[in-house]
Parts: sequence; C-alpha cells; structure tokens
Amino acid sequence: MAVDDVDQRLIALLRNDARMPVAKLAAAAGISRATATARIDKLRREGVIAGFTVVLQSNVESSGVRAITMIEIDGKQEEAVTRRLMGMPEVRQLSTTNGRWDVVAEIEAPTISSLDELLRAIRQIDGIANTDTSILLKVRKTTR
Repeated sequence: MAVDDVDQRLIALLRNDARMPVAKLAAAAGISRATATARIDKLRREGVIAGFTVVLQSNVESSGVRAITMIEIDGKQEEAVTRRLMGMPEVRQLSTTNGRWDVVAEIEAPTISSLDELLRAIRQIDGIANTDTSILLKVRKTTR
C-alpha cells in the first residue's frame, strides 16, 4: 500500500497520542472526520498500522524481553521498511545509523517465544537484507 503525506500525518499524530479523538486527528491533518476514519481503517486493514500501544514513562520497569536489533536494508527501500517497522507496536524506538547497519531498533516482547516470532516477522519484511539482535539483560540508568 502506498502511504501518502496525509497518511504520514495521521500516523505521526497517532504515534504521539493514539487516543486522540478522530475529530481532532482530522482537524490536525487538515481533512474531514470521515476521511480520517476511512484512512485509519484502511491503514489498519492493510497492516501499515499493526496496532495501538501504551507508551510508558522511562522510569517504569519493563516486564518483557527487550532487545536491540541492527537492520541492513536493501537499496532504496529504507522509507518503506521504516514505515513498516514503526507500525509494529513491539518496536519501541527506531534510529538510523551509519556503518554496516542502516537502522537500529529497540524492541520488546512479552516472552522469548514472542520475541522469536517478532524477529521472524521483521526478517520477512520486504527490503530487509540482514539483522543482528542482542537481548538486553540488565539496563543501568545514568543519574543525568
């Protein structure tokens, strides 16, 4: 599915506040309420929006399995791959980088088994050439 500028604005608004009322989303995106509803429904149906999630404060402990996945992207598919990854609720943060890897994803799943399924789903995204994942065992926070 091709995602245009209006879809991108809706996705950005939903990433910031997934509970934003449709009327407010529509106004912020400069479209009608009916258009916003139809676009969001289509994005969900096409799998661009895989789900909605809760963003926790950084001081809230995670109960799942967290990992960092380094991703190599084929050719000029970075935008499409990034869009797919951003639509996955298990992807907590996504950063572009230099060097061997094109993108670094911080991911979280409830169990090792579900992490395995998530990694399989990530590797199957068209445009992903290679991945390397490290599970985060212990996180130490700085006092800054």
